[in-house]
Amino acid sequence: MKPNILVTREVFDETLAYLSQHCEVEANQQDMAFSPDALVQRLAGKDGVMCSLTDRIDAGLLSACPQIRAVANIAVGYNNIDLAACTARGVMATNTPGVLDDSTADLAWALMLATARRMTEVEGRIRAGEWTGWKLKQWLGVDVHHATLGIIGMGRIGQVIAKRAMGFDMKVIYSNRKRVAPDIEQRLNATYVSRDELLKQADFVVLQVPYSPETHHLIGAAELKAMKPTAILINSTRGGVVDDAALIAALTNGTLRGAGLDVFENEPKLNPGFLQLKNVVLTPHIGSSTEATRRAMAMTAAKNLVAALTGGTPPNLLNPEVTK
Repeated sequence: MKPNILVTREVFDETLAYLSQHCEVEANQQDMAFSPDALVQRLAGKDGVMCSLTDRIDAGLLSACPQIRAVANIAVGYNNIDLAACTARGVMATNTPGVLDDSTADLAWALMLATARRMTEVEGRIRAGEWTGWKLKQWLGVDVHHATLGIIGMGRIGQVIAKRAMGFDMKVIYSNRKRVAPDIEQRLNATYVSRDELLKQADFVVLQVPYSPETHHLIGAAELKAMKPTAILINSTRGGVVDDAALIAALTNGTLRGAGLDVFENEPKLNPGFLQLKNVVLTPHIGSSTEATRRAMAMTAAKNLVAALTGGTPPNLLNPEVTK
């Protein structure tokens, strides 16, 4: 008998076709986000769930749905999943690392370049009919080439971002929970420094850390004040890593030159103060949003889920202790 699963958000046809070969599938192709209560109701009697970062999988849900054996997240981050609760109940939890590294790094670079050269601001001026001709001192930006790039979080995506910096002849510094291997530093021409030193030196600070209680407001008022007033902050990792209210204040009073943001606290609701600023570039959490990458993410999650429910070990298992 095939296991029963719920796919909580719209996915691609080939993903459903693959899942249907192995499971009885209920799919939310209407793509309407479930409320917590509705999600519990939909998961009644289900063996597994393929979820997104908008779905909270916690102890309460798992208690109400004791038949669940596997949770497959269509994301590399998993702060929407209570991993300890999953482990306590013997539920396998998985994510989708690797397949989105390049696309997410590309988006961080897009934000960096767009913020440095004020692209959204000046495009708005053109669309408003405010461009009357070329002027020497008009809409001056800052150079990316030969600048100092500071990366906080030198995991897979951080390393891809650093690799791209070589083409811009940038000096790369990084901070991390632990120093990466010497061969990686050499390959990326990256220098390990403390976070405090990185904030002081970097012209561009790029965040690539997962969100957790330990990283909540990792960048707040004190850290923003420690940065150069000419610096630009890029956050394309997770909302909550930056104190948005403190960032708005810093951008307003000139403590910081600019910011490029793909993620926000309490998204999709964002602090309306951002909308009043010209020195910030805003995108709606599209770091991995290319067709090829999102297809790969969905299929990776599907394969994780099928493996977990058919006696195999998922390739991206977050809590391997449940298999012992």
